[in-house]
Amino acid sequence: MKQAFVLGAGKGTRLKALTATLPKPLIPLHQKPLITYAFDHLINAGFDRFMVNTHHLPNTFAPAFPDQSYRDCPLDFRFEEQLLETGGGIANIADWLPQGESFIVYNGDILSDMDLAPAIEAHQDSSNLVTLVLRSKGEALQIALDANSGQITDIRNSRQTAAATLYQFTGVYLVRPDFLAFLTPGKKESVIPAFLELIEQNQLGGVILDDGTWSDLGTRGTYLRASAALSTNGFPQYGKQAEQQRIHPTAQIHPDAHICPLSSIGQDCVIAAGARIDNSILWPGAQVEKQASLRNTIMCSGQSAAGVLLDTDL
Repeated sequence: MKQAFVLGAGKGTRLKALTATLPKPLIPLHQKPLITYAFDHLINAGFDRFMVNTHHLPNTFAPAFPDQSYRDCPLDFRFEEQLLETGGGIANIADWLPQGESFIVYNGDILSDMDLAPAIEAHQDSSNLVTLVLRSKGEALQIALDANSGQITDIRNSRQTAAATLYQFTGVYLVRPDFLAFLTPGKKESVIPAFLELIEQNQLGGVILDDGTWSDLGTRGTYLRASAALSTNGFPQYGKQAEQQRIHPTAQIHPDAHICPLSSIGQDCVIAAGARIDNSILWPGAQVEKQASLRNTIMCSGQSAAGVLLDTDL
């Protein structure tokens, strides 16, 4: 199992102010595009060829990966003129998938260092067409699992099982090629109806991975928290940690400016005397004027910041 489909076509509507100029998979996190953390995680697990579907601002991916590779692993991009959602997106890359070999699907907006080996092994040892990676805790506990059989029994209570224990779906799942028979090429469709069909046939498995860390960077709050976590404990624990830079070396920061340890400063940023930057993220080219104060602020437009900014996207 070497090939991975990384979902990158979403519009990023929950991060609308930030995704006006960049799709969510390319927003910077310590000077690296968010999607590269998915690549690092997958490379660490043994995957070495990647397909990414695109839709929103598709022309921004080529400058980010000019040689269509990452860490010597080839990248393929598949543009969706109409957003096909998860099921349609998988059906749209059927020609790229390996014959007779399972592949992994990985949401491009998550940040995790879970050990994927147990899930890969469980999938390969089973007859399941799809195996979902789950966690015991999370903000969206919607998956019911029979712990004895390892089979998923319900999703979002669609089968009205009213299960007492529910799990968080991580956005990572292992897939056998035969699953494509449950999808319609060219159709915009969620993968969930197909998953519910698999439940009826006892072919949808689940594996609980509670080790490591997992986060869905769907909101500005989770984005800020992930950046702070990288600053404090180096989360996630894989890949080329040396490439993660909290402050880019080209940033011009006045000696009298204060940058708190939880803030990230991008390439060619200019921060003037007396400025204070607390728990904030500055994208490349941002400028902060004298005595300005930023807290929980994300500067993504290259504008100049002055005065006091709190919980602001600029």
